[in-house]
Amino acid sequence: MASQNMDPAASSSTAALKGNETGGSATKGSVTKRLQQELMTLMMSGHKGISAFPESDNLFKWIGTIDGAQGTVYEGLRYKLSMEFPSGYPYKAPRVKFITSCFHPNVDDQGFICLDILKDKWSALYDVRSILLSIQSLLGEPNNESPLNTAAAELWHNQEAFKAHLNSTYKN
Repeated sequence: MASQNMDPAASSSTAALKGNETGGSATKGSVTKRLQQELMTLMMSGHKGISAFPESDNLFKWIGTIDGAQGTVYEGLRYKLSMEFPSGYPYKAPRVKFITSCFHPNVDDQGFICLDILKDKWSALYDVRSILLSIQSLLGEPNNESPLNTAAAELWHNQEAFKAHLNSTYKN
């Protein structure tokens, strides 16, 4: 049984026989098709609070937005993210980081996110929509056991103080 994270083109002996150039363009074509499908799915889903579109005409670089979920300290705030898709997508996770400064226990000062589905728990079954929803969920439910931002993790226990700090540092 094939692994859901194994790229069939990479493991196929026929792909190896075709040569790197042909196999590479075929792989890029399948990634392009997948990203086009994901864009259409995301646009048709009508899910409030998340969106993403390719940056200019490059389908491998997207700009995503996430609204802070209701009932969290992030409610009413909107964050921009960059999403870069490798040629091995969906078998390799995209590189996702916050463009908008985000004070959060699992986000470092450069915008990198500590989220298992973007690292060791990545699955080819994930798509842009599920990534954005996971990050939106992470905003309200951080993993304080492995913080990238220890100051945010320590302040998280006092939601009033956290929100005050968040609002004083937020720049859209």
